[in-house]
Amino acid sequence: MTATTDGSTGAILPSRAAAASDSTLTIPETAGVQEAATRAVQRATDFLLARQDAEGWWKGDLETNVTMDAEDLLLRQFLGILDENTTRAAAKFIRGEQREDGTWATFYGGPGELSTTVEAYVALRLAGDAPDAPHMAKASAWIREQGGIAASRVFTRIWLALFGWWKWEDLPELPPELIFFPTWFPLNIYDFGCWARQTIVPLTIVSAKRPVRPAPFALDELHTDPADPNPPQPLAPVASWDGVFQRLDKVVRGYRKVAPRRLRKAAMNAAARWIIERQENDGCWGGIQPPAVYSVIALHLLGYDLKHPVLREGLASLDRFAVWREDGARMIEACQSPVWDTCLATIALVDAGLPADHPQLVKAADWMLGEEIARPGDWAVRRPELPPGGWAFEFHNDNYPDIDDTAEVALALRRVRHHDPEHVDRAVGRAVRWNLGMQSKNGAWGAFDVDNTSPFPNRLPFCDFGEVIDPPSADVTAHVVEMLAAEGLADDPRTRRGIDWLLAEQEPDGSWFGRWGVNYIYGTGAVVPALTAVGLPTSHPAIRRAVAWLESVQNDDGGWGEDLRSYKHTKEWSGRGASTASQTAWALMALLAAGEKGSAAVERGVRWLAGTQREDGGWDEPYFTGTGFPWDFSINYHLYRQVFPLTALGRYLHGDPFERKLLAPLAKVSARAQGD
Repeated sequence: MTATTDGSTGAILPSRAAAASDSTLTIPETAGVQEAATRAVQRATDFLLARQDAEGWWKGDLETNVTMDAEDLLLRQFLGILDENTTRAAAKFIRGEQREDGTWATFYGGPGELSTTVEAYVALRLAGDAPDAPHMAKASAWIREQGGIAASRVFTRIWLALFGWWKWEDLPELPPELIFFPTWFPLNIYDFGCWARQTIVPLTIVSAKRPVRPAPFALDELHTDPADPNPPQPLAPVASWDGVFQRLDKVVRGYRKVAPRRLRKAAMNAAARWIIERQENDGCWGGIQPPAVYSVIALHLLGYDLKHPVLREGLASLDRFAVWREDGARMIEACQSPVWDTCLATIALVDAGLPADHPQLVKAADWMLGEEIARPGDWAVRRPELPPGGWAFEFHNDNYPDIDDTAEVALALRRVRHHDPEHVDRAVGRAVRWNLGMQSKNGAWGAFDVDNTSPFPNRLPFCDFGEVIDPPSADVTAHVVEMLAAEGLADDPRTRRGIDWLLAEQEPDGSWFGRWGVNYIYGTGAVVPALTAVGLPTSHPAIRRAVAWLESVQNDDGGWGEDLRSYKHTKEWSGRGASTASQTAWALMALLAAGEKGSAAVERGVRWLAGTQREDGGWDEPYFTGTGFPWDFSINYHLYRQVFPLTALGRYLHGDPFERKLLAPLAKVSARAQGD
């Protein structure tokens, strides 16, 4: 095994020969690739069908990192509802995720991460782990080596400030008066991506209130100098944007001292109304855990009792994010993905050759049709005249339908031979109209909003973690373009603008950046099928460059993989990493769309997928191939390892389902795209 060292991270870069050394091919070398693919498709189809819920949906676990679990315990400690059973189960999971060096990472095989390690350590202290226990002492020593609590991100220090472990005055200020900023004003709440917006609004209340609950213990061992736990933060040069916003934060801190009391109270009440209006029917906020946590804290600080219906249902929704494992450990999902998983599973099964009118596919279509969002959400602030019509990612998230999910649901519905085709036509027509209405001015699509590209939110000292805006991305744009092509709109001027944007976004090496999946393999795996779907010839230079890049990064074992470090160290890690089932499938989907079925690269990739399949029809994939925020927040979608390999193998055997004409003739919805 050979390797090179990346000096900036200490990570080991795998050679091509060693990139997936833990994978063992189980199919005989003499077996034909076609035969192996056929057997793998049958087993994978049975595996997936057996895991459909009785209501028609699929959902795999959504694994992130232990900050979800640590913050859940801290929330319960803050509210005074932390119970022994929850604590014990959460602590078991957190301990199980600790690395040999005492740290916690944000993705499988990744480096230790300071803020994650701080939060995990504090959670284990809450669970009763002694600071001098070997695993705790190792963690605290590493934390001090990295600069201690003072070097952790703002969100971590906010959690610590709730218990007096950090000073509120040493945190960036978030005034609740932000709620009054008009939409044309810089840094209004709609300049932030929906996930950041839902988090920031309640945090303005928390920041204004600055609560401190008695800490159950000290954290001196996490400071480089316990006598000076809050050292001053260095200032960036005045001439830089960071320097400007640091000094603006000082101005806002000064405003806190003179803020009119009635104005501040009115702002907090307006923020509370904003929060309550956006609570979903199941009690959650946006279908994701962080906004729910901060919304519960904010409303509680404003006097809402824990038995109040808003807080009672909010806390109940948080319990539904818990995944209890057989060993008694409890993992918290940051989000749940039933709509996304269901449309991807439907696509996979049809592409694998399951009859389009199979009862389980029809049941999935019925469930997806029932999940269509029929009312405006926050997106309507920028598109007030646009009628609703789309799907969210989660069970309940009517305020924030997702452009990406909407495109994929439409593609899934069109694959199913439904007993009420007019119902499908109407739903897909509304989806097309809504997605076209959500096109940004550059011709591309973001995930939730239109033209959410302000440069200012990312500059705030508060925003030192993750993405806080939602600009257009190649993967989302590609999925919309592919959906428009399936609806007969390949030549529509709006589709052509999306195509032009995609072609302009291609990297010099032939790949595309993947915003919501890891990374260049995901982006390329989305864009190439979209471009060929709209009629771009496989001989087009953009397609040939993409094929050449994919072939150049194929691992020696025949699979493809890409480590999350490609988001941070692009040149060294682009397209590089241990082979995974999902990333191999994405590469194959692109190559097959590019007309490369008979190529050696495709044959080797198919053989790798067939050879690494388990006997039960599934695949193992500990690696994180999903993206919440590039580098900062990574996701292991447990169903990715099942749906994407099945899709790729199905297309290898049967081709594209639309080209096979297995579906009923597609309705022409150009007119419906303009209005119902």
